[in-house]
Amino acid sequence: MPEPTQRAASKRMREPAAPRLAASLTVAHLPEHDLEDDGGYRSLEFRNLDLSARRVEGADFEGCRFVGTKLAGGRMRQAAFSDVELVQCDASNLKAGVSGMHRARVQDSRMTGTAWTESTFREVVFDTCRAELAGFRFSTFKHVVFRDCALVEADFQDAELANVRFEGCDLSGAEFSNARMNHTKFSDCVLLGIRGVGSFRGATIGGRDAQGLVYALAGAMGITIED
Repeated sequence: MPEPTQRAASKRMREPAAPRLAASLTVAHLPEHDLEDDGGYRSLEFRNLDLSARRVEGADFEGCRFVGTKLAGGRMRQAAFSDVELVQCDASNLKAGVSGMHRARVQDSRMTGTAWTESTFREVVFDTCRAELAGFRFSTFKHVVFRDCALVEADFQDAELANVRFEGCDLSGAEFSNARMNHTKFSDCVLLGIRGVGSFRGATIGGRDAQGLVYALAGAMGITIED
């Protein structure tokens, strides 16, 4: 039988795979590399460009880096982001339906009000992002980490969360109704006012984090807690 330390190591979730980017990227310029329907973008660096309010379908980004780029208020459908990095970008109120990210890192970026409905995230890290009111309804997450993110009132309704970690995140008022959790872990998170607490079956929650679920659990069971 394995020793306790071996058993603990076997349960430890691995870090998502890092994006695979070329050592040298071509600098993107407008209008040459502006977003368009069914556009294919390979090994480009979008630096400090304003791509906000674009409306595109079928865009495909592979091996690209976005730095200080504005994607706010855009509309994307069936967009694919593979082996990409987004650093200090503004993607607030971006609507990306039936889209996906694979081997991606989103860091120090604003995602307030973004909506990725029926989308897929595999091998993705969201690090120090502001994603209040973000919507991920009916989306699938596999091997994803949310680290030090503001996810106040984020919506994970009907989402599939497999091998997902929430680390140091503020999830106050977040919605998890009908979510499916498999090896989902919450550590050092704020969980006050969580909705859909019945969907936390299969999740692992740190002792301090669990205190924030007391009121949500009590409400779900019809229990009133008095001071």
